[in-house]
Amino acid sequence: MLKAAEIIKKLKREIKAADRPENRINYQQFFKEKLKEPEGLRAATLRDISNRGYKEIRGESLDQILRLCDQLLASDERYMRFFAFEWALKSKRHYRIGEFRRFERWLRTYVSDWGSCDHLCTGPIGVLIAQYPELAGKVRPWRRSRTRWVRRGAAVSLIMPVRQRLLLDEVCRTADALLEDQDDMVQKGYGWMLKEASNRFPDEVFAYVMKHKARMPRTALRYAIEKLSPTRRRQAMAK
Repeated sequence: MLKAAEIIKKLKREIKAADRPENRINYQQFFKEKLKEPEGLRAATLRDISNRGYKEIRGESLDQILRLCDQLLASDERYMRFFAFEWALKSKRHYRIGEFRRFERWLRTYVSDWGSCDHLCTGPIGVLIAQYPELAGKVRPWRRSRTRWVRRGAAVSLIMPVRQRLLLDEVCRTADALLEDQDDMVQKGYGWMLKEASNRFPDEVFAYVMKHKARMPRTALRYAIEKLSPTRRRQAMAK
């Protein structure tokens, strides 16, 4: 296996080669917080580079790949964070329950905006929880975190499981815990979680919304009901 320094060097060469005006995007327009690197390559361009890079390491063990991802993340560069989360996700067939500790550390250490939160939590963390639903209990403390991205992660990490008709009760308990959270990023996160749940459990989500809509921030409410029928949406939005 190539050394991490060599892999990072090669990735940077590919990034430089792809860095043309037509491949760039101003990411700052999507974020309220000031980004350290506001402009960069489009996700599709990065994914192409990621896919080529992963082909060179996919024969390695999961432990080796995840250690490499640790080193990519330690570089504290947005592109390397993207590759780390992508490569960890591509290795999902080999996940073991113990991977949770590493992924949780990534969330607490390297996530500083909603994009990286959602990439990690709907990706490696969400997939791992879908594989091992008993891990949902380890996510519950995240709901009380002082860090907005960890609280958002408590909700977003349940999206993959609920898409597989898993953990509806946990989804509702998470929504309960975050119901009156004042942070709009957290509100959008648990509203998105409920919206995804409504694709599989429309009656249950509608009942939940109707019971709690008086306390639920309108931002979260609008997200939660987006996939419900027009009639149900009107009922949910009525004061």
